[in-house]
Amino acid sequence: MRKIEITSIQENSIAQELGIEAGDFVLSINSQEILDVFDYRFYCADSKILLEIEKKNGERWQLDIEKDEMEDLGLEFANSLLDDEKSCRNKCVFCFIDQLPKGMRKSLYFKDDDARLSFLFGNYITMTNLSEDEIDRIIRYHMSPVNISVHTTNPELRTRMLNNRFAGDVLEKIRKFTSANITVNTQIVVCPGLNDGHELDRTIKDLTDLCPQLHSISVVPVGLTRYREGLPKLKPFDKETANKVIDQVEKWQNKLLNKYNSRVVYLADEIYIMAERDLPPIEAYEDLPQIENGVGMVTSFLYETEEALKDLEETDLYGIGEKTVSIATGVSFYDHFKKITSLIEKAVKGLKIKVYKVENTFFGKGVTVTGLLTGCDLIRELSGKALGEKLLLSKNMFKSGTKVLLDDVSAHEIEEKLGVKIQIVDTNGQAFIDALVQK
Repeated sequence: MRKIEITSIQENSIAQELGIEAGDFVLSINSQEILDVFDYRFYCADSKILLEIEKKNGERWQLDIEKDEMEDLGLEFANSLLDDEKSCRNKCVFCFIDQLPKGMRKSLYFKDDDARLSFLFGNYITMTNLSEDEIDRIIRYHMSPVNISVHTTNPELRTRMLNNRFAGDVLEKIRKFTSANITVNTQIVVCPGLNDGHELDRTIKDLTDLCPQLHSISVVPVGLTRYREGLPKLKPFDKETANKVIDQVEKWQNKLLNKYNSRVVYLADEIYIMAERDLPPIEAYEDLPQIENGVGMVTSFLYETEEALKDLEETDLYGIGEKTVSIATGVSFYDHFKKITSLIEKAVKGLKIKVYKVENTFFGKGVTVTGLLTGCDLIRELSGKALGEKLLLSKNMFKSGTKVLLDDVSAHEIEEKLGVKIQIVDTNGQAFIDALVQK
């Protein structure tokens, strides 16, 4: 029988009350072997469970547990999946990982394509490595939502774009989920000349025919770095392409709003910025189903910042004294940041905010989002600049749970090079305002 080692116990949890300790092992729940996180979550959800534990000394305990339905036991494990990650079997023509330079940390080159990560963390999967049994298990456990990288519903085109002969049945698999009342979110990476134009219309139509279980579609531009030697030639997005895609998708939004009372399909912020158009208001993003895909992120941040500014107390507005703070941002967000910081400076007496636009020379100037800036870019752009009391950097620049950027340069190294204190800030307006007025 498979044993899963417990690495820690949450304070004041059921597990702590029962005397379970770090170093003990889970053997089974309700007499069922636990293969991965799906099994664990499913069997732990009941209000009455039988938990079999092997203690560090080899002693076995069988624990009858009564609890609230869905209440967590408080067990923590080294691996959130309780299993190895499934890797991607595709060779997508637009894959960003294939466009990374050599010499970066090993974990950046791993391509995950794991339905369990979709459920736990919102990752998108292609389903080319998902068996019928695995699909049935997701349905049986009702692990919802599932986030799927579709790109096109044309079987032949998807097979070519993903370079995988098993890629053509995506619509059939999505139908199986939606028929079982599993919520599905999807994304389309638009590559000009491949899956745009009438192919994009076809994909949107095929997917939205599955509403309302098909909850959302994000349309994002292909990202191209300067490291494409030996890779398929792709056309970059430009202003003309961006405007065409916006016009096309907005027609769909109007149609879908009338039919489903939802726009369903949403455009990445980058596309509006490339087209030099105003971003939609916050209401146009509804429940922000695709914000982690860069859809509505800028508008949401601006809205949250303006709301947080309204809520500032008088001591924040007038009591911070003279203070200069600097911010580094990618090219695409620069103009929006300048507008919002201008409003903040007018509202908060004595506060001066310097916003620095940082070009991405590491990946190439075509990569303009803040989250892909590197330490070497920041040091190059900001050296010798007046940075004030501290430099604010967005949390999405850093590897999750660390203070290390994509090129393995740490926040501490940047502080030493630039001679300024760095504060890493969450990507929401309230956290931004708090960081600015913090004494």
